[in-house]
Amino acid sequence: MRTAVITAAGRVEVGEIPVPEVGDSEVLVRIAACGLCTMEGNLYAGRMPVYPTAAGHEVSGWVERVGARAAELEDTPAVGSLVTVDLLTRCRACRACRRGDSAICAAPQGGVRSDGAITMGAGLSEYVRVPAGHVWSVGDADPALAAMGEPLACVVHSLRRGAFRPGDRVTVIGAGFMGHLHLALARHFQARGVVVVERDEQRRAAIEPAGPDAVVGPERLAELEKADVVFVTIASAPAIATALEAVADGGRIVLFGGSPDGPPAELPGYEVHRRQLTVTGSYSQEPEDWRTAAELLRGGALTERLERLVTARYPLDEVEKALRQTAETPVYRVVVTP
Repeated sequence: MRTAVITAAGRVEVGEIPVPEVGDSEVLVRIAACGLCTMEGNLYAGRMPVYPTAAGHEVSGWVERVGARAAELEDTPAVGSLVTVDLLTRCRACRACRRGDSAICAAPQGGVRSDGAITMGAGLSEYVRVPAGHVWSVGDADPALAAMGEPLACVVHSLRRGAFRPGDRVTVIGAGFMGHLHLALARHFQARGVVVVERDEQRRAAIEPAGPDAVVGPERLAELEKADVVFVTIASAPAIATALEAVADGGRIVLFGGSPDGPPAELPGYEVHRRQLTVTGSYSQEPEDWRTAAELLRGGALTERLERLVTARYPLDEVEKALRQTAETPVYRVVVTP
């Protein structure tokens, strides 16, 4: 099968490796679409120098083969089904996994393929092999949108971590791709109102058609009603300070955006104490979040909103153009199709 490997900053090679063999409890997926996110852009640009890397962790495809044991299970998608694919590895043995927090599994993610490539999803290929429990049927969804199952599941997880309830007033800090998804899901799950806070004027204009109640710069927060829950999709100290200004007393702040090399932020302990604020993190996703995301994709509830977020589509032979656009220009999702 053809597969793309990022071999150095600004370099990607498309080569051939054998199609993976499928074990009893696994499925083989013929990849239909792979979305490129910030991680792939950083790998290509050299901002995340881990090489050689088989990247691509937002994937959809058709079930090509099902292991014998998996085929006996009621909910395993049948051969030919379009699925969204969970490429997170979960050891199921560490403390986090045992208590149901497999999003923060302690085991290292990925591995090394027979060709020497470090696997970070390996979705920039023609096929991928995964455990049967990691594929979720999405009906007749557009494969490019079905590839958004992973970020959608992350945002479902974010809403759960923030104890979101219908009728909540929501503020989203940041109007990037994940800001759009938080807006879409808060709207779908019946938020009373959704405000987006964004410093960049072009991003404010771009999110207006998605229908927030207001899109403002942080300097205008005082004009607006306080939020029951604030989702911070940007990893920055100013964004956290903005969240503290935006949240109502007794409200919740979810730190969704993260960067290991981001600037440290100070959390004012007395203010959190006196105002009875809840501040929590949201990282990755759990199987129950995938279940919700897959049903949203299958039912088409978010189709119009997600279609706006497909910036460009490229075949696998033009993966370098796709990676360059992701790394160097403002995008939502660039999608690669084998």
